[in-house]
Amino acid sequence: MSKVVPLLTEHDLVKGCQQGDRNSQKAVFEKWHRKMLTVCQRYINNNFEAEDILMQAMMKVFTEINRFSGMGSFEGWMRRIVVNEALMAVRKQKIVFEFVDQDGFEVLGGFEPGNLQVDAEYLLELLQSLPTGFRTVFNLYAIEGYDHKEIASMLGISEGTSKSQLSRARKMLSDKLNKMNNRDTKTIIQ
Repeated sequence: MSKVVPLLTEHDLVKGCQQGDRNSQKAVFEKWHRKMLTVCQRYINNNFEAEDILMQAMMKVFTEINRFSGMGSFEGWMRRIVVNEALMAVRKQKIVFEFVDQDGFEVLGGFEPGNLQVDAEYLLELLQSLPTGFRTVFNLYAIEGYDHKEIASMLGISEGTSKSQLSRARKMLSDKLNKMNNRDTKTIIQ
């Protein structure tokens, strides 16, 4: 006769982790490993380094779990730790943010998702192919939802530099997507 294992809620998992229960920690890791690894891979284009960053972030999640108040989503709280660990790794790379005068930005048409048929793995590869500065700002702005003032503060750059990095990242992604789809019209990632 097999033993029935009850499904644990997110609240139960957090409570177990707060009590130092290894099984709860393992369950949290298994539940969110893939999603959080993808977050790391968006910032770091080396899969081994992304795995290392995820492990550091998960250790921080487990050592700081008593700081999680239960307000808001646990996944969101954990994601914030993962993003911060990834940003620390990016900062260590001593990246150079290129500044482009905002007057020189080319205004491009809107992005039409229906025009593209791209799988998630290919999009991740496209993001990883961007220069580190472009990739970092694009992730923070377009995916994580930070504004340019917040990004500038997080990365120690000016708002103008953040805007130029985003613009150039969008242009580069647009060019790569256009090449992939053999189209001549310009599109942009919003």
